[in-house]
Amino acid sequence: MKRFILLIAALGAFLNAAAQGTENDLVTDFRTRTSVELDWKLAKGLHLEAGYELRTDNALTALDRHQASIGLSYKIAPWLKAGVGYEFIYHHRNSGAWTPRHRFNGDLTFSWKTGPWRLSLKEQVRFMHKTESLNSYQEVADPIMLKSRAKVQYKGLGRVEPYIFAEVRTIFNDPSFTATWSTTSKAYADYQFTGYNSTYFNRYRGALGAEWEITKNHALDFCVMVDYCRDKNLDVNKAGTYLKSFTWDRNLNTILSVGYKFSF
Repeated sequence: MKRFILLIAALGAFLNAAAQGTENDLVTDFRTRTSVELDWKLAKGLHLEAGYELRTDNALTALDRHQASIGLSYKIAPWLKAGVGYEFIYHHRNSGAWTPRHRFNGDLTFSWKTGPWRLSLKEQVRFMHKTESLNSYQEVADPIMLKSRAKVQYKGLGRVEPYIFAEVRTIFNDPSFTATWSTTSKAYADYQFTGYNSTYFNRYRGALGAEWEITKNHALDFCVMVDYCRDKNLDVNKAGTYLKSFTWDRNLNTILSVGYKFSF
């Protein structure tokens, strides 16, 4: 596990090696996710899904978010499924305030079967709207992201199906700028905001888990994830005329996830 964590961190550093800014100290944490999901089969291949998820952070001592979701999925072909969804997120910011957020998803899942193995690739486009007041030169209010996940699942053990997956998340519209770093004054000069077109990988994740189909209607999902995040941190005055600092926040989280699904 330790080698796996170091590998994810090294991958993140390699893919962003050409970026400017200084690296903040790596922050580690243990987090949990607990969820309940309802899956209603409306017609052949068409499902209505709804769920609730509670997340904790800071080594189980704080709540991170409440999250409710609803969505539709349709199996277009044996190897292709499409889905759309909406999520309401009540998010705990670092400042201590709780703020609502809205997220809309659209995804395609490609899958292949070979013997007891099932391989899948899921591409999900995400659009989020943040309702809190933000400095637009530091943080985009409506981020657009792509989450790509490759998953391998084994179906040869009866009702228990172990799986492993790896995923990467890309943000497409972070604030971008030009500025000159002075090695003499240790400060930025000639700062100019250039729009929302900074694109980079900001999350890498690996997971090992198992789905347990208790009965036809009831199932449990157990999962342990290693999550490495690397996000741009800009400190710009509200007028957008001066860049105080440009750093990268780095977080390495171990996440224990337990989910229950009721299908009908």
